[in-house]
Amino acid sequence: MRAYKNSEVRFVEIQEQLCTEVKRGQDHCHSLSNDHESLIEDWFTHKQDDEPDLHAWLCIQQLNVCCPPNTYGPTCQACTDCNNNGKCKGSGTRKGNGQCLCDSGYAGTNCNECDEHHYETFRDETKLLCTSCHAACGDGGCNGAGPKSCRKCKDGWRMDTESGCVDINECLDQQRTCRPQQFCVNNEGSFTCLECDRSCDGCDGDGPDMCKKCADGYKLQDGKCQDLSSQQRDSYVNITRLLTYFGMCVATCVIFQSSTHIAYIVGGAVAIYIAASEYWLNSTAQVAQKPEIDTKQLEDLIMKSL
Repeated sequence: MRAYKNSEVRFVEIQEQLCTEVKRGQDHCHSLSNDHESLIEDWFTHKQDDEPDLHAWLCIQQLNVCCPPNTYGPTCQACTDCNNNGKCKGSGTRKGNGQCLCDSGYAGTNCNECDEHHYETFRDETKLLCTSCHAACGDGGCNGAGPKSCRKCKDGWRMDTESGCVDINECLDQQRTCRPQQFCVNNEGSFTCLECDRSCDGCDGDGPDMCKKCADGYKLQDGKCQDLSSQQRDSYVNITRLLTYFGMCVATCVIFQSSTHIAYIVGGAVAIYIAASEYWLNSTAQVAQKPEIDTKQLEDLIMKSL
């Protein structure tokens, strides 16, 4: 153990890990360690037993570039007490002013107060807990939880004598600022404009069933604006598909009429293919409605024709 403590391997490890805990100014830390490698080697060889804290010995005592924790400035003065609700400006360095930089929600010289957007939920001799005001509270903050505790409401909210700050529905209470091809959605304290469905010429909400009028190329059917050209294309595709099935059946009968056995096998394969295709198409169709085909009857009809 003692051999490792004074070994070259440990010395290299110390040099490599010297600045790993430094969050800000790592480059400066590495530069200092390189410039004062002889001091580090002197500590490693002669001082580590008496001064086990390399940081304190090198940075504070020898180089005078650091201070002990909770002290600051050229003479390492004591920091202001921030009551664990903030950080001392310059703590551990020869810089800063020693004043408190309070955490979010806290205020005061010693961070022992809540800021105006938070209210006090717990306090004893050692601890203060501040909680954020309700989202509806504006300037002046609040004196407790919920929208009824707001001293003043934010824009987008209005004060109600019973409920406190309540959301304004901008989509109803104010003139809409959305474009003609958009619709209004109310949010807490604000609103959002969203695009209408492409089938709509103006709308009151999302989807083809919320159109004020149908756009060019669309027609109102079953309460929705539907693309007629798409329906026509689907109809042509369905007819072509059925004709293909019929052609396969006819070709099977003509080509293999000399062999009933082969025709029976091929016809059965064609029937299975047709049945599987129709099942897949019917189960995966989502937009265009496919004509319903009784695949069992179709298969029986093919088998009888063979």
